Amino acid sequence: MQIVTLLLATHNQGKVDEFRHMLNGAGIEVKFNADFNLPEPIETEDNFIGNALIKARAAMKATGLPALADDSGLSIDTLDGAPGVYTADWAETPDGRDFEMAMKKVNHKIGGIKGDEAACFTSVLALVFPDGTEEIFEGRVDGTLCWPMRGKQGHGYDPIFIPEGHNESFAEMDVIYKNIISHRSKSVQKFLSYLKQNA
Repeated sequence: MQIVTLLLATHNQGKVDEFRHMLNGAGIEVKFNADFNLPEPIETEDNFIGNALIKARAAMKATGLPALADDSGLSIDTLDGAPGVYTADWAETPDGRDFEMAMKKVNHKIGGIKGDEAACFTSVLALVFPDGTEEIFEGRVDGTLCWPMRGKQGHGYDPIFIPEGHNESFAEMDVIYKNIISHRSKSVQKFLSYLKQNA
């Protein structure tokens, strides 16, 4: 199904910047929640797919445009998969999201990150069309945690995550390179393949 204008259903500026880069040259006009002053829907599901669909369905219903929403997070084996779908919630404060605080929370809950804690980042994209068609695209990157925080690039929990096969944290990597190997890049590549197949 061909897309001329796509609404990216997010209020996260870091995701906006990443998607702008990764969707550049896709031949579609990309709009964002801020372009329509859309409220952020309440995420009530306990899995990435469910929450991505909530956001995409709400954005599509409000605008009538095909909507793409991302739900992503960090899952840590020693914390039984937490924070998972609550990755952003762990950063919430009365003044907004504080990911440095959230990373310190991870370190505290683990009892001190030693550097061998297995973790993964997951990105699920939900694409919802006005005719009710829905598609899901998922990307994942495995790795380990590191402490103290390393690097100033990226966003979120990037300073404490080292992807498998690398020595640098996501936050130490060149942004362009990170966007090639990241979980979100993997889900976006599947989305772009879908666009080509349905052009």
